[in-house]
Amino acid sequence: MSESERFQLGTIGALSLSVVSSVSIVICNKALISSLGFSFATTLTSWHLLVTFCSLHVALWMKLFEHKPFDARAVMGFGILNGISIGLLNLSLGFNSVGFYQMTKLAIIPCTVLLETLFFRKQFSRSIQFSLTILLLGVGIATVTDLQLNVLGSILSLLAVVTTCVAQIMTNTIQKRFKVSSTQLLYQSCPYQAMTLFVTGPFLDWLLTNQNVFAFKYTPQVLVFIVLSCLISISVNFSTFLVIGKTSPVTYQVLGHLKTCLVLGFGYVLLHDPFSLRNIFGILIALVGMIIYSYFCSLESQQKASEASAQLSQAKEIESDPLLSAENGAVIVADGVVPKAPVWSSNKDLQA
Repeated sequence: MSESERFQLGTIGALSLSVVSSVSIVICNKALISSLGFSFATTLTSWHLLVTFCSLHVALWMKLFEHKPFDARAVMGFGILNGISIGLLNLSLGFNSVGFYQMTKLAIIPCTVLLETLFFRKQFSRSIQFSLTILLLGVGIATVTDLQLNVLGSILSLLAVVTTCVAQIMTNTIQKRFKVSSTQLLYQSCPYQAMTLFVTGPFLDWLLTNQNVFAFKYTPQVLVFIVLSCLISISVNFSTFLVIGKTSPVTYQVLGHLKTCLVLGFGYVLLHDPFSLRNIFGILIALVGMIIYSYFCSLESQQKASEASAQLSQAKEIESDPLLSAENGAVIVADGVVPKAPVWSSNKDLQA
């Protein structure tokens, strides 16, 4: 199996793990919040991160991955920013209507595209832009209902979108810049994320629900669902970093909207949530957008791989041809002098 095939299989595995774990935790949390009355989402997220860190620490002790320390300030800033973005998303949901919150989530993709274009000079083809437009249109039809605007909610939503985009872009760039795996980055940033939410979570939850998380009556059933939610969160957090590291923040957001469509479907089938023709129509349009996006991404990846392969083969041909080698190495043949083979720089070979 070639390296590209292994990478593709790894990417498919990461995407599948992300979808399954995310849909599972949403269903679990929905039962915990709606049926059992445990509506302390930010505090629950801090527990998720603490459990994830403890599980990764055990995995490190068992030598399942290697600890690779790098820039401590980058890790701390990244972890705190991630925690802040989660808190702002929860506040956005609390101070806005559900419809406006869904619009906030839809805004993450175009904002990410804009930031990557402006600051990283990343180019998005018209085909990709077209498929993303169809996707966002479909998700908007399926999920956005009422749009009640207020100043505080709008400001919180704007901050949530910006911090989420920056955090997800950083997830991708840090892994590539410092050459760390998703597990290594998650292990080092988890404590800062957990601490940020652990400190602010009870206050934010009280602000949103007017209830004290420490005064809640924890029945055995509630505890079982909390433990189950924390265990599933290990897979959710791991797959999130894995997907963004292997693909891109935009692809992760596309995957997030697929999860939204699946959650709507499971909610209708399992929890008998209200469902309309508008929901079905929107989901179908969104799925078409996702299929088109996947097709064009695959097409562009194959084109890049073929271009890289052509450049590599061209470099090998130049290296193996003595005449071309002599020209590129600027070798001058004098009478009676045996020319030496040109000295190739590994840097130049790689850049060819």
